[in-house]
Amino acid sequence: MESLAFYLVAIPAVLVFGVSKGGFGGGLGIVAVPLMSLVVSPAKAAGVLLPLLVLMDLIGLAVYRRRWDRGIIRAMLPGAVLGIAAASFAFGYLPDRAVRLLLGLIAIGFTLNYFLRPAVRAVRRTHRPGPAAFWGGVAGFTSTLAHSGGPPANFYLLPLKPDKTVFVGTMVVLFAAINALKLIPYLWLGLFDRTNLIDSLILSPLAALGIGLGVWLHKRVAETLFYRLCYLFVLLTGFKLLWDGLA
Repeated sequence: MESLAFYLVAIPAVLVFGVSKGGFGGGLGIVAVPLMSLVVSPAKAAGVLLPLLVLMDLIGLAVYRRRWDRGIIRAMLPGAVLGIAAASFAFGYLPDRAVRLLLGLIAIGFTLNYFLRPAVRAVRRTHRPGPAAFWGGVAGFTSTLAHSGGPPANFYLLPLKPDKTVFVGTMVVLFAAINALKLIPYLWLGLFDRTNLIDSLILSPLAALGIGLGVWLHKRVAETLFYRLCYLFVLLTGFKLLWDGLA
């Protein structure tokens, strides 16, 4: 019954993560670890998901090759590396609830500012290395703890308003690098035991299906609607994080 309960929540979690990652920048992927944590520990959920994310990254890199912003990646990745290192030592010590609560409040404030202030929607921000490195660091930190790096990266990338395909491609490349680097601390923390790897292998077809569906939807959503959906997903993610932090 425990295995049945695990797969009943893991299947939709992996599909949602794949669709979000392949088509909309990965914001809704934040629900995967909390959903799976209803029946297993957050550490096990994170350990099962990481190999699936690496598989999604490989597919995403093939789909979005040459459709990403190199300047943004160069600025965000050093911060992400520092964030991964910090989270590796904080894993198991920093209350996950506190991280979710803070990230949820930031996400809600960020998106309400967009929806309630028309002037904000009209402004296209310029790329700045300092804020890029900061949000890259936050993304690396929260991604290592609970695969929740999508919202911090969105906080920086969405106001730049790149072409929708460049936006998703840049997110794919950034998190392909982050997830590859996360393999080292996850091995060190012992999160890749035999049971977790078997679960990842069983769920791998769903990871491929999810990102394929995301790419299919991405090609069929107009750019204006695409950005509204991305902000909406970040808002929903913020409420979910806030709920998890207070629960």
